[in-house]
Amino acid sequence: MERQNKAPIRQWGSIIYHYRWAVVSIWVFLIVFLGIFALRTPSLLQDTGFTPTGSSSVRGIAFIEEKLGMSAVSLDLVVESTLGRNLTTYEAQAKVWEELAPLRKQPFVQDMYASIVTRKTGEDGIISYTVLLNETTNQALAHFEEIKAAVPEVSGARVYITGNLAVYHDMSSAVRHDIVRAESFGIPAALIILLLLFGTFPAALLPVAVGIGSVAVAMGSLYFVAAQGVPLSNFLPNMVTMLGLAVGIDYALFMVSRFREELGSKSVEAALVATCQTVGRSVWYSGAAVMAGMLALGFIRIPIFQSLALGGMLVVLVSVLAASTLLPALLGILGQRIHSWPIRFRGRNGQRDNSGSVIWIRISEFIMSRPGVIAVVATVALLAAMQPALHMKLGIPSAEVLPPSYDSRYGAELMKKAYDMKEANAIVIAIELDQSYDDPGSIRLMKTYMSRLEQLAGVHHVESYASFLKEVSDDISPELQAEIEKRYAARGNAAIIIVVPEAGETAPATVKLVQDIRQNPPEGMHIEVTGSPAYKLDFMDRIQSGIPYVLVTVLLLTYIVLFAAFRSVLLPLKAVAMNLLSLGASFGLITLVFQKGYGAHLLQVTYTGSVFAILPILIFCVVFGISMDYEVMMLSRIVEAYQKERNNERSTAIGLQRTGGMITGAALILAVVAGAFMFTDNELMKALGLGLSASVLIDVTVVRILLVPSLMKLMGKANWWLPGWLSFLARPEPEASGESSH
Repeated sequence: MERQNKAPIRQWGSIIYHYRWAVVSIWVFLIVFLGIFALRTPSLLQDTGFTPTGSSSVRGIAFIEEKLGMSAVSLDLVVESTLGRNLTTYEAQAKVWEELAPLRKQPFVQDMYASIVTRKTGEDGIISYTVLLNETTNQALAHFEEIKAAVPEVSGARVYITGNLAVYHDMSSAVRHDIVRAESFGIPAALIILLLLFGTFPAALLPVAVGIGSVAVAMGSLYFVAAQGVPLSNFLPNMVTMLGLAVGIDYALFMVSRFREELGSKSVEAALVATCQTVGRSVWYSGAAVMAGMLALGFIRIPIFQSLALGGMLVVLVSVLAASTLLPALLGILGQRIHSWPIRFRGRNGQRDNSGSVIWIRISEFIMSRPGVIAVVATVALLAAMQPALHMKLGIPSAEVLPPSYDSRYGAELMKKAYDMKEANAIVIAIELDQSYDDPGSIRLMKTYMSRLEQLAGVHHVESYASFLKEVSDDISPELQAEIEKRYAARGNAAIIIVVPEAGETAPATVKLVQDIRQNPPEGMHIEVTGSPAYKLDFMDRIQSGIPYVLVTVLLLTYIVLFAAFRSVLLPLKAVAMNLLSLGASFGLITLVFQKGYGAHLLQVTYTGSVFAILPILIFCVVFGISMDYEVMMLSRIVEAYQKERNNERSTAIGLQRTGGMITGAALILAVVAGAFMFTDNELMKALGLGLSASVLIDVTVVRILLVPSLMKLMGKANWWLPGWLSFLARPEPEASGESSH
């Protein structure tokens, strides 16, 4: 029975070996063909993916566009005097308005007017204009450079283009720039680490080639998805590149390492069979664990999460397929030449001592001699590092995700400096009336509702078209009607009410105000609450409502995958608990940097007093899966040794000795690949890069090297416990239990 169970796995390496040239040819064709399209994919991705589609705030925006004719796509032109002049005088404003006249004549401009937001005192050298576009966001982004070029220069001043549309464009530009910058650092650094690990060029180049090939195939495939009109976030290329290089190189690293080890005592084909049977099997389980985390992202009903879930699952699947087919085929072609072109003395043929380095033997002996102390100290250290995360505050930045060197970010800072942003980010209530807005009954209804709104806690003031009327008047003159409709305040049976909160757009009082307005709709009218505060509340609600599904999916699927891999009840539980500890510690570090501001200047990070709301769940899903790579690889080797030795302590020591160096190297590679994004222009990717790097380094040092082996020793035979009613799932006894692990 055992022979029948193991035969398909044993034969896989042999099949690949016999068809190695055909397999490589197919992959080369795929990489070249899809690689061409991979280069074009970022240009198709214009949407950030931050829109909570179907929410009240989005429905409100659509209502205003349709019923009031007001475009939701706009730009803010911020004019800053370079000569220290007062731009708020009538003469100065008339001159600037005249110089901006060519922009108003452009076919893509619907309307343009001076900002109606209340100014702050003392900033007379800054004025702002709002430009409404008669295009959708994606249409405007597609030719944003043309729009930007159409903005005239203003004499004695500089014009900055800001607003959500400009921020989205700059974020897309930063994404494309960041990929090149990150790859130009991450790939050479990974190659250097691999050269130090393997000591030969062929062995070092193979993982890098597999990682790059996996990214090219995944990105090229996504081109055809985006070309069909499927909205994908412009953050997707960064995620695919980071994740693809990380897991692709990791999987290949472990495969190459085991192949070289087996090649010391076997033929090329036999070594390939043994590699596919052991590490190849672990790669599939590891890939399944990573894909579980990516799948869980899709439960957050926000496009960016669903885009990253699709791209993440695709690139991990491609990486697993490449590690299971392309890499074994290349290894079969190279054979003993895997040891050629050594870069330093490694012993005969560049091979490593198969008994493991002396340092790992000493580390394992040290851990086995005092497991209790090590387990307690490591756990306490991780819990202490986790403490800042308990006070994490979540926020939703806009222009702050970009450095001040970008015009959209600098322009946004000027707006904050010169204008009352509470008004600019007011709550907007889109109202559908039963009668026309100029009907006396509608006017009375609006006045009554405005009075009710003014009584709510946290309201600074309320405005609508009814604000133009005298308190006792219900009549609207033709002149006033024209002015109301010109300002998009009302039209037909549609109108808007502006509620300016006393606190900031994400302050608890403002959040409660939005909730109060939504929970107490007026009679005689239908409302949708939108505006920046409502939009951000809907975004946060989507994340919070999806978190339970994400947690259950990740933890349950990960447990199932690890149970299938190790046939133990407690080992998967321990692995999940260890990952949660390392993740908690990395969240603590992110809180210190991005919320508290410690070391923020070193990373050129803007201190906002909060952590971007999508980061914790994104890091959780990505890191939880990737950390399982090392858990699966280490425990697989321990299980393999235990099946032969039937000695828990010795098996644990063997597993640490055989995988310690490779896991450390793999973690360093992932840390430099992900860490390269810490020095990009996008603060979301900076935080993600920091979170991934910190999590992996904490995981591989404190957790994998210290905590996992010490707990394996303390738990003893309990590691391998399987209830009697699940005994049919137990692994068969080895044919020669006394055989020593080679």
